[in-house]
Amino acid sequence: MTASIINGRELPALTNEEITRYSRHLLLPEVGVEGQRRLKAARVLLVGTGGLGAPLALYLAAAGVGTIGIVDFDFVEESNLQRQVIHSTRDVGRPKVASAQDRIKGVNPRCKVITHNVMLTSANALDIMKDYDIVADGTDNYQTRYLVNDACVLLGIPNVYGSIFQFEGQASVFYAKEGPCYRCLYPEPPPPGLVPSCAEGGVVGVLPGIVGCIQAGEVIKLIVGSLEGGENPPEPLIGRLLLFDAWKMKFRELKLDKDEHCPVCGANPTIHALIDYEQFCGLKKSEAEEQVETITARELKERFDSGAPVQIIDIREPHERAIVKFPQAKAIPLGQMTRRVDEFDPNIDAVFICKIGQRSVFAIRALREAGYRGRLLNLKDGVNGWAREVDTSLPVY
Repeated sequence: MTASIINGRELPALTNEEITRYSRHLLLPEVGVEGQRRLKAARVLLVGTGGLGAPLALYLAAAGVGTIGIVDFDFVEESNLQRQVIHSTRDVGRPKVASAQDRIKGVNPRCKVITHNVMLTSANALDIMKDYDIVADGTDNYQTRYLVNDACVLLGIPNVYGSIFQFEGQASVFYAKEGPCYRCLYPEPPPPGLVPSCAEGGVVGVLPGIVGCIQAGEVIKLIVGSLEGGENPPEPLIGRLLLFDAWKMKFRELKLDKDEHCPVCGANPTIHALIDYEQFCGLKKSEAEEQVETITARELKERFDSGAPVQIIDIREPHERAIVKFPQAKAIPLGQMTRRVDEFDPNIDAVFICKIGQRSVFAIRALREAGYRGRLLNLKDGVNGWAREVDTSLPVY
């Protein structure tokens, strides 16, 4: 694809001040005055203002994109600041869209910023996204990725995709008019809990900056396209998946083919409207999930104080336990759970702990499937809940 995604639209003129501001773009024959006018006319929606959305927003604003929409319903937390460079320490506690809007306007007051302080859902996605030329996906969960993909296919607009985990990142452009969509690459989501989030698995702070900048570059190429008579047309990541390993400093590229049987962009699509993406990703609570008993930090503290016997099982890995230790806990990593089932006493309640009380649910399920019949309890909100509610001398991480 070399044509601009905003072909046919009347382009705004550049003021003298804008010519000065964007002069380094204007000197590039691949951009020039017409390309900069296309950037000024463009409307880009960023889904998420976190690690990926931060460099996306800053560099698109600096590049002169005329309208930037941002969708996020979260608030700035201190743990965000290690990588989400659009927010600052004084923004902790503020809505992310408000913090991001201030920073974008600080970079380029000429940029129009539209904030959507809501969770993107099947009920509102099409209405929000229909007024934009491109969507840049900076989300961190599968249900929203499938939602963004399907909405983009139905609306006929490009989806500039990025994802990150620990030291590895991915980027591509999913544009059903020109190539494959996200479902062509990942027809089905992974089982719930198989892939930990960055909140549980961690991420090196510079990685989203690198991947987000790659996404920003792809957005700019889609907007500018190939100028008339241009001898160096852009090559967007349509039909290509770029893989990056920051620890090894290696890039790889995979060719992606369109799946003719894809249910949303194939020859005979079966998806014509947005669906329930939590159900599709297996996130609706099943009966087995409902039966997992929980115990709060305060209730566990009462047990300690009363001297009632209890087994505390810390399923975190050694490097994570080094961050904060839990009192009276026995360390059994999740991967060793079933083969160490003989170490549990079925006559004493066992309380399982992790960082935030999610991975420990899988430990309980694993033991049940292995035939363990003792009482199993999940510490609500995990070690972080204990640090917030009981022992405030411990760090929250």
